[in-house]
Amino acid sequence: MATFVERSGPDGKPVWQVKIRRRGYPPQSATFDTRAKAETWAKHVETDMDRGTFASDTEAASTTLAEALDRYEREITPHKKGAHDEHYKLNVWRKSLLALRFLSSIQGKDLALWRDAELKRGSAPGTIRRRIALLSHVFVIAKREWGMSSLINPTDNIRLPPPGRARERRLVVDEYPRLLATARVYGGEIGPLITWAIETAMRRGEIAAMRWEHLDRKARVLLIPETKNGTPRRVPLSVAALAVLDGLPRRIDGRVWGMRPDSISQAFERVCGAAGIEGLTFHDLRHEATSRLFEKGLNPMQVAAITGHKTLQMLKRYTHLRAEDLVGMLG
Repeated sequence: MATFVERSGPDGKPVWQVKIRRRGYPPQSATFDTRAKAETWAKHVETDMDRGTFASDTEAASTTLAEALDRYEREITPHKKGAHDEHYKLNVWRKSLLALRFLSSIQGKDLALWRDAELKRGSAPGTIRRRIALLSHVFVIAKREWGMSSLINPTDNIRLPPPGRARERRLVVDEYPRLLATARVYGGEIGPLITWAIETAMRRGEIAAMRWEHLDRKARVLLIPETKNGTPRRVPLSVAALAVLDGLPRRIDGRVWGMRPDSISQAFERVCGAAGIEGLTFHDLRHEATSRLFEKGLNPMQVAAITGHKTLQMLKRYTHLRAEDLVGMLG
């Protein structure tokens, strides 16, 4: 049975507080500016209770997004392959004003405002889409596994920015020797890492995780036991790739490289800046390497076996053949 009490609101105007207590259900309460609205809400809740379809929003209404993000990182993130990088993605949402809001209060319009602000700041559409996808999964987990069955996922009610065009950046003119020359000045592993990336088309995370016991020197093959798509693969090694390994000291911990994924990107960015090279990322070296494999005459299946791409469509996104390099093949 619902009870209604008239009270004075924060602004001095009267408000109506409604409370519902029913055996088998947690107490429910809400406040409205008119009794009519309070009665409508109470009727809706009691009808759902009668039907056995009532889902309490108490927990969703008392859990902030920041608290949900923290729990998600404790319980869900550690089971993902990209757990290390996801920490930084979650921090993007922790730093937003939405982090202070209760989950049940976040609506599609709030995320639409966030999306538009990010686009205005210059964030790439793909980056925004990935961040929204992560937030969406937080709401999915809260609804399915944390008992917030009444929670509505606000990401279902907004338009995502269209995917940006696939990057087509390749090394041009003398950029490769300039990169290597500058990397030699910096010293450390970044120079060999650049050559390795070009020779193997491996992902940054795969490179950072390499271990000496996975190398079959005689067969000239490197095993990658854990990949982004979950399928282990064996990468054939060129003479140049083997030369890179031969020039590296053996680490006591068994790892081939001492740098972590984020450190690799940071070092590469510094080298590009010092070399006067703009618009190039370490991940672009995977595009470059994939395109070079095709230019060597390998067919799509052979290239996919090396790069680990699951579909020809994804392989195409990483392949950027230059018209001038194809002229000689036409006769």
